Amino acid sequence: MSTYLSNNWETILTALRQHVWLALVPVVIGFVLALPIGYLGVRFPWLYHPLVNTCGVLYSIPSLALFVFLPVLLGTKILSPLNIVVALTIYTVALLARTVADGLRSVDALVVQSATAMGYRRLRRLIDVELPVALPVILAGLRVATVSNISLVSVGALIGVGGLGQLFTRGFQLFYTQPIIVGIVLSVALAGICDLAIVGLQRLVTPWTRYQRGAA
Repeated sequence: MSTYLSNNWETILTALRQHVWLALVPVVIGFVLALPIGYLGVRFPWLYHPLVNTCGVLYSIPSLALFVFLPVLLGTKILSPLNIVVALTIYTVALLARTVADGLRSVDALVVQSATAMGYRRLRRLIDVELPVALPVILAGLRVATVSNISLVSVGALIGVGGLGQLFTRGFQLFYTQPIIVGIVLSVALAGICDLAIVGLQRLVTPWTRYQRGAA
């Protein structure tokens, strides 16, 4: 194993950097898009169920099929990383839009009414009151979306783009276990690091949840 690592560390680091980029850029874009979409599902209650159903349908599309179909739709090359980014952005929005809506719907009506009585207008109330209260639910969905994206990027290796997934395909093609083991370990480590980072962010931006658990 040490010989493989020393001889291939540049290839491994390149695959790791590509994996991080392909997995996390869609999370950022999807999160930004999901916030207004999820809000609309709460602002206009008649939109909530169509939103949930649409998100469920989008998330159920097989990833490999979407990776292959997107070049036809976007006019990109089959090996373009843009296909992976767009596909994973769709999955992220499908997962987080419902999470954002559910998080905002979970805010106690009394809290919203109290903020309104104190003079908060809709936008300020959303930013200063509703979103902070809904953050634990939203960030829980963000953790799922992030870990899911890190896993799904590897599927892209089947069409020639996939970060650490390239180590899997190379290992299977050569009947060589070392790159497979390295790819698995790095994928799990990356998922764990990202998950812990979001948990740390949640503890930082929602300190009141710790006080509530301590009081309970």
